[in-house]
Amino acid sequence: MTPIKQWIPTVFQAPVIRKAALGVAGLAMAGGVVAGPATMAHAATPTADKPTTVAAVSQDKSTGAKELDFTYEFQDTYYYCGPAATKMALSADGKHFSQDEVADKLGTTEAGTNSAVDTTRVLKDVTGKDYRTVEIPGAKADDGQTNQLKSDVVKAVDDKRAVVANIAGTMTDADGDRHSYEGGHYIAVTGYADGGDKVKIGDSWSDKGEYWMSADVLADWIASRGYSA
Repeated sequence: MTPIKQWIPTVFQAPVIRKAALGVAGLAMAGGVVAGPATMAHAATPTADKPTTVAAVSQDKSTGAKELDFTYEFQDTYYYCGPAATKMALSADGKHFSQDEVADKLGTTEAGTNSAVDTTRVLKDVTGKDYRTVEIPGAKADDGQTNQLKSDVVKAVDDKRAVVANIAGTMTDADGDRHSYEGGHYIAVTGYADGGDKVKIGDSWSDKGEYWMSADVLADWIASRGYSA
């Protein structure tokens, strides 16, 4: 990591928006996905039937972990990662829509969901809460950007809000499992532990459904793109 430096969250500008455009659709177009969810067997959605309590947070006092109650969903199509992640985030606030309804709000097409600017707009409009778009424009996150992400996740979860992140590349979670989205993807961030050093991910394309990850790893996963917090 580079030395910590002062960093001010930045709202997306147009060139970054387009650079960060694709979600899982990019994988399919690049040949990284052979079949979408409609035709591909899905091993498990471990939390799909978990009941949702409106605007509730569960806390483990022994570890300091906090997790939002939300409804997990596997995405309906290969290009619906943006709608699925946004839908999961909205469910934590007690707002329930179909993935098609969220896709319509986001402007999602078979080319994917444009950027975190769109997820921010929908989350803000639907919940009435103070979401903003933060970009990490480089190839890797620096210490300031990583610390800002940690702070944003902690603040959001404490405020009973989920974060939606636009990510790309291959990263490893806390269990050592790899998650590869070279064409881009959207995920929901629904909890934190260790003061924000670890974050809970809701991943609509993963057979694990939910997993923990280092916030440092997540920051690098977001690099060149952005998140809604």
